[in-house]
Amino acid sequence: MTAKTAYDAIVLAGGAAKRLGGADKPAVSVGGRALLDRVLGVCRDAGRTVVVGGRRPTARPVVWAREEPPGGGPLAALDAGVRQCDAPAVLVLSADLPFLGPTTVRRLISALDESNREAALLTDADGRDQPLVAAYRTEPLRRELALLATEHGTLSGLPLRLLAQELDLARVRTDPLASFDCDTWEDVSAARARIREHGYVLDEWITAVKDELGVELDVDTRVLLDLARDAAHGVARPAAPLTTFLVGYAAARAGGGPEAVAEAARKAVALATRWAEETEQAAGPAPGAAPAASGTERGAGGTGAADDPRENGEAEAG
Repeated sequence: MTAKTAYDAIVLAGGAAKRLGGADKPAVSVGGRALLDRVLGVCRDAGRTVVVGGRRPTARPVVWAREEPPGGGPLAALDAGVRQCDAPAVLVLSADLPFLGPTTVRRLISALDESNREAALLTDADGRDQPLVAAYRTEPLRRELALLATEHGTLSGLPLRLLAQELDLARVRTDPLASFDCDTWEDVSAARARIREHGYVLDEWITAVKDELGVELDVDTRVLLDLARDAAHGVARPAAPLTTFLVGYAAARAGGGPEAVAEAARKAVALATRWAEETEQAAGPAPGAAPAASGTERGAGGTGAADDPRENGEAEAG
């Protein structure tokens, strides 16, 4: 599913985090990455990413904005963010969504592509709208924010539902975990435990490593896992990590990209296969070979015909 509409992203990273005891929630680590960085990682296709909140180090460059007054709530923050956007659509996300994935983002933007609606909101497993996991057409969003500011005299402190109820909405259902947010330390603990489960841990780790190293390359990890298995089985266990490293290095020298990785991996797999075949042939007895002498048949020194390098496993003629 490919989104056609160009979009900017607004990530709301303010708030007092009272249920976390006032902790800096966007900086809380889940799976070795700050919650904010996890969210920034799923909107890399945005033309511009605006983070509304206090400045902090981030894994990728962003534009910073701040609501007036600071702590004025989500509508005031959204208004500050949209002032920095110029794309026809904006993706709006809160900064505490550890399980939000790029598939959900694509579905939200595609819902705008496929309809004439003014916004596409994620709905959670209980059917509740999630206006902070949503895509909005920029002009209707600006219009409604301006109308609300005029009607109430300010956007500060207004509930977010006032915005959603004035827009023509499409609703999107996707991964039930996509809207899971970390409001409490119990939520944080649950998220940390979840990503270490068998079905999640490998993808989480690879994503975290790429984020830490600044690598944005998307490759089929199964190809690399198969290569590591073949190298470990056909050569030696330490060959697995060293071989995958060399494949990455070769792919980078070839210009990078998933195709370069796949081609380098193909060559390494073929080599590992040939290596394993030769190893199996060497391990078996050669045609016509005499049985190897057992340890009890050898002399006291423990040497015998099988230990003589001149024999090379071949039986002598005669």
